[in-house]
Amino acid sequence: MHIFMTATQQKHFEHVLLRQQAELVARRRAYLAGMTRSDPARDVLLQDGDDAAQRAPDRDIDLQRVEEDVACLSTINAALVRIAAGTYGICRECCTDIPVERLEISAQTPYCVACEAQCECGRKPSHKL
Repeated sequence: MHIFMTATQQKHFEHVLLRQQAELVARRRAYLAGMTRSDPARDVLLQDGDDAAQRAPDRDIDLQRVEEDVACLSTINAALVRIAAGTYGICRECCTDIPVERLEISAQTPYCVACEAQCECGRKPSHKL
């Protein structure tokens, strides 16, 4: 068990993640305005008039933002699970400690810098334990 992070630091990151989670949920609700993901698409298809084609790209942008927020929300939820499991701040690939400075920048990251770089290049890190 790694004990590089104090309980206070861990609590800080938990609060950061919970705040980000709440912001994303609120923003998602605002984008969708209470509709399901299929409702906006149906509304665009059912609209009459010449401006429907002009509104469609705006709605597409909103839906893309929602999809990005859902993906981000998933990584935040996974980080909260790691906090509860006691594995937060430990790289999922190489099991080294993720520097607190990196977590300050991206609290939900599951990887150290080296493993993240390899993942972004499309390679699987070769030093998994």
